[in-house]
Amino acid sequence: MEIERKFTIKKLPEDLDRYPFYHIEQAYLNTSPVVRVRKEDEEYYLTYKGSGMLAREEHNLALNKESYYHLREKADGNIISKMRYRIPLDHPAFCKGFPPPPEDYSLTIELDIFDPPFAPLILAEVEFGSKEAAEAFVPPDWFSEDVTYRQEYHNSYMAMQNLS
Repeated sequence: MEIERKFTIKKLPEDLDRYPFYHIEQAYLNTSPVVRVRKEDEEYYLTYKGSGMLAREEHNLALNKESYYHLREKADGNIISKMRYRIPLDHPAFCKGFPPPPEDYSLTIELDIFDPPFAPLILAEVEFGSKEAAEAFVPPDWFSEDVTYRQEYHNSYMAMQNLS
């Protein structure tokens, strides 16, 4: 089960280059349910995602390079390309009343900087172990709008937009 919230951001972290990153390219074979192929640097996946915005079923299967490019040719819509930075968020904040996590608890912010034609879009995603934690999460100051429930910020929706 994938449980994540998605945000626009106010500004990029100043020390962004110190975090691990990789390039992602993904193409959609279907959008309901979501079936996509993804290339992360030199790793390849086929992903199935069930319905939902905050929480949904997700399954990943490894592909080889040849299978990825074969399936990519069959994809509909736009191919999405972006840089993803993995930024640790130590000691994340949660709303009052939510049980405090262990002292060493941390989350990971996945910061996506989109390539054209979606640039200058930048989104931050944070995955959680439960819906309750996701709903109680207090985002860092450099996050802006919570767009978790706005379909226009979901990659599968973006892939199907006519950009001409």
